[in-house]
Amino acid sequence: MILAPSAQLSWFEDTRVRFESVLADKLGQFKGPSDVLNDAVEYALLEGGKRLRAMLVFSAGHAVGTPMQQLTDSACAIEAMHAYSLVHDDLPSMDNDVLRRGKPTCHVKFGEAFALLAGDALQTAAFQWLAQSQQGSVSVRMQQIAALAGASGLQGMAAGQAIDLAHVGKPMDLQALEQMHARKTGDLIRASVRMGYVSNPGLSPVEQEGLEAYAHCLGLAYQVIDDILDVESTSDVLGKTSGKDALNNKPTMVSLMGLEQARQLLEQLRKKALAACEVIEQDRRGPLETLVELITNRKS
Repeated sequence: MILAPSAQLSWFEDTRVRFESVLADKLGQFKGPSDVLNDAVEYALLEGGKRLRAMLVFSAGHAVGTPMQQLTDSACAIEAMHAYSLVHDDLPSMDNDVLRRGKPTCHVKFGEAFALLAGDALQTAAFQWLAQSQQGSVSVRMQQIAALAGASGLQGMAAGQAIDLAHVGKPMDLQALEQMHARKTGDLIRASVRMGYVSNPGLSPVEQEGLEAYAHCLGLAYQVIDDILDVESTSDVLGKTSGKDALNNKPTMVSLMGLEQARQLLEQLRKKALAACEVIEQDRRGPLETLVELITNRKS
């Protein structure tokens, strides 16, 4: 049965709401002896967030026939890793931001030292949850751990942040900017998709290539819309400080291409991501398609 658009959104919302409960329960079992650190971790992970990366795990799993209940640990892990990255990105030594998800950033609320520790705890929690998981075979979990580690470290998200910091106020061409975004933002999005589809060891090479192409387009599209919103939106709508890239003289898709060309690129990426989904059976690709529309049309 092919899901109608309304049914696709219903599946998405139902899955997201169920996941929020799972994530809260998972974190509730993970408390340590420091109340302040526990509170900082909970604030960073549970106070807001679209859960797009978790939904990518579930949607890619749905595409290959794996039910949500077999992927909750993976989804919790990717959200913990994402939350860690936001906490550290917002620090005074990084992007120095005071607003995240419409609330004071973690270091503003708890102090820089506890924000650092909260990020550290969230990063290690991601791997602990995957390593201790009983969902899927050992081989599948090893692939998920490898995907998450590769996306997060020296060749992934951390590298992207380093490149970003090194180019504040300095020129960067479009190709270099795309490569930076592929690491800083795109790698974790690709890892989310990969952590979902590796749950089916029988996936065909054609389907795998299609899902990788989908993830690549979606990762870049996410950053393009982010750059557009930084120019067009307000802090109240975004839930974070708008116009900060221009203020800090950071290269963006909009600053290099112009607003109209950035919009055209976003539309091209949207179409390519949807086309990449076509290798998946029609009755299983609805959630992936819904995520394309939600990400490329998001307002915050």
